Amino acid sequence: MAYALECQVRGEGVPVLLLHSGGMSSRQWKKLADQLAPTHRVVLPDFLGSGANPPWPAEKDFHFELDVDATLAILERLGEPAHVVGHSYGGWIGATLTQRHPELVRSFAAFDPVAFGVLQDPPDEVGLADLARVNEPRFTDATTGGDERWFELFVDYWNGAGTWKNLAPPAREGFLRVGRKVFFEVMTLIVDRTPRAAYAKVNAPALLITGEHTPAAGRRVAELLAETFPDGHLERIAGAGHMGPITHADVVNRLIVEHVTR
Repeated sequence: MAYALECQVRGEGVPVLLLHSGGMSSRQWKKLADQLAPTHRVVLPDFLGSGANPPWPAEKDFHFELDVDATLAILERLGEPAHVVGHSYGGWIGATLTQRHPELVRSFAAFDPVAFGVLQDPPDEVGLADLARVNEPRFTDATTGGDERWFELFVDYWNGAGTWKNLAPPAREGFLRVGRKVFFEVMTLIVDRTPRAAYAKVNAPALLITGEHTPAAGRRVAELLAETFPDGHLERIAGAGHMGPITHADVVNRLIVEHVTR
């Protein structure tokens, strides 16, 4: 079954596709969209179960390929290649589309794309050891995945111990509303084995951004992708963690705007 995503379009010109992280919505890119809309056609989809889309049924399984297919349909309708930008899960969806459909991508930029398959072939000891920190039964248990304890493990892995408990109640409630879908996003992408070689055939300029305090697995993915893309470039943001596009939006957005306009 093919799904259609709710999608906003702002401005005119060369398209820029902005893909949000898991558990959030296209609203996370508002500041960047404001900067790009005067000169570009900014395309802001919400992934399935997120933002303006209906909630994903809690009892229904999900695979990231559904978001890939729905986003591909948007790319194909644009009528010309787009700049593809993503964060975390959105960076993974964007990276997947870029290596599968390079003819549709003008450039690629991502902050901490979770393309964990690049850690497997050949094995990256630092990245794999870091991922093992969340390899516990509670994290992979499909009966409880996406509940509050699961999100505590997930959010604290990416942002440091105690982060989940320190979130404001509305923020925790927002994550829990999409919890089951985020759980299945994670469970399906962590078993993907797309190797580094898949990205070596992409000629589009690629900007990989990571944070000084991003967990080692995320940093290693960004570093390896920057090395693998033929026209890849890496930027590390001092003081930033995995949520750098929000906590360090001015710096991250400047880098992306420069990349797109270049």
